[in-house]
Amino acid sequence: MAFLGSCLVLLLPPFLFFILKSLYTLVWVPEKIRRHYRRQGIGGPPPRHLIFGNSGEIRDMIARAQSRPILDRLDHDITRRTFLFWFGSLPRLAVADPAIVRELVRDSGGGLDKVEFNPQSKQLFGEGLVGLKGKKWALHRRIINPTFNMERVKSWVPEIATCASKMLDNWERMGANGGDFEVEVGKELQQFAADVISRVAFGSSYKEGSRIFQLQEEQALLVYLATESVYIPGFSYIPTRRNRRRQKIDTEIRESLRRLIRSRGGAGETSNNLLGLLMSSNMRRAEEDQMGIEEIIDECKTFYFAGKDTTGNLLTWALLLLGLHQEWQTKTRKEVKNLCGEDNPPTAEDIPKLKTIGLVLNETLRLYSPAPAMRKLATKNVKLGALEVAAGTEVFIPIGAVNRDMELWGDDACRFDPLRFSDGRRRPAGAYLPFGFGPTICVGQNLAIVEAKVALAMILQRFSSFSVAPSYVHAPSKLITLQPQYGLQIIFHKA
Repeated sequence: MAFLGSCLVLLLPPFLFFILKSLYTLVWVPEKIRRHYRRQGIGGPPPRHLIFGNSGEIRDMIARAQSRPILDRLDHDITRRTFLFWFGSLPRLAVADPAIVRELVRDSGGGLDKVEFNPQSKQLFGEGLVGLKGKKWALHRRIINPTFNMERVKSWVPEIATCASKMLDNWERMGANGGDFEVEVGKELQQFAADVISRVAFGSSYKEGSRIFQLQEEQALLVYLATESVYIPGFSYIPTRRNRRRQKIDTEIRESLRRLIRSRGGAGETSNNLLGLLMSSNMRRAEEDQMGIEEIIDECKTFYFAGKDTTGNLLTWALLLLGLHQEWQTKTRKEVKNLCGEDNPPTAEDIPKLKTIGLVLNETLRLYSPAPAMRKLATKNVKLGALEVAAGTEVFIPIGAVNRDMELWGDDACRFDPLRFSDGRRRPAGAYLPFGFGPTICVGQNLAIVEAKVALAMILQRFSSFSVAPSYVHAPSKLITLQPQYGLQIIFHKA
């Protein structure tokens, strides 16, 4: 009994320390932060759970939203607001005021940084540009930038056109019996974007990359489910069914990419495909400034997933908007046929001349930005205009709300009007962020826009018109990127 008492005496101080530290982290610090924002007139829902904060409520809200479609296809009004909510014990400040966003872009005080990935998210992006920071990010960016310059991207236009032609031939076979026919274009455009990335990334070995896309589709869903919950340290090592599957997928993807990279390096290939250019750019640097094979794998994983999802979803939403707005469909089709004729796919020289398509794509990115939100972490107390952000706060920018701010875009901010981007029209600063902002702006934006222009031009050439099918249910849904929850059904009409 005396021995047990001695053990209790020894254990009591560490136990008390744990209790006090938990109370400080989970109770005192959150209350201090709430008071900080209340003094500035910023409210928000109180945390419903001591450990998980509002994360359960957020999942319930998403589930409810996804269970009900938006009945009016053009009713997308989102008002500006700033509020505080809690993801576990982490405070998130939702900011949709472009004036504050502009300050975020400037970050003149240097107190804002990237938000660390949930460890399970790293299986999707690895240690690629999306998640890197500091000197390592700068090194990777310098190596990757030359591979995505506009002249390089334009050289891939023939490969992009080949992929688009293959997709359109398949659509026409669906309507081989003549008359109008319906296609669920969401998945088709995702596959098209996957084919493009495979071709421009691996050249003659593009078929070897198709399996990676299939695996990443499943991996993206598993990662999304993981990121919607508060991460518990060490949980990813528990052999649950999902954790085992995540690990198996990650291992297979990495092994596939490793084989492709080694085959390129071993052959000494300096081709025009993305992987060859990336390795060539890497080899031109001093040995201590080169990326290792595992780092190249991580960058491949990033441009594989981001390149496919961004372009596939951009094209999907563009077809929706042109299907709903026949007058703009007629304008873009006329431009394409005047420039390229009835059958010739666009060439690299044609890309900058597709002005009307460019306006349509810009307005599509405003209304349906593939990345629905961005996040920054305040590493110290930061002043953003009149707003004082406390250190440790994650600043959450809902891009859809910023892009629909009526004070900046006008009373018709929720209406499709590509003329907003015509020559001479001022674009509100900090209110249009389709590819991010500042030095971390998406490195692959040139490829995304060129790819979308080529595909959209060829779709307009091939069909006399297209319209949104009555079966379409409008329900934009966030699954890493913004996509139609039930797909997009389009009815195509041949002349």
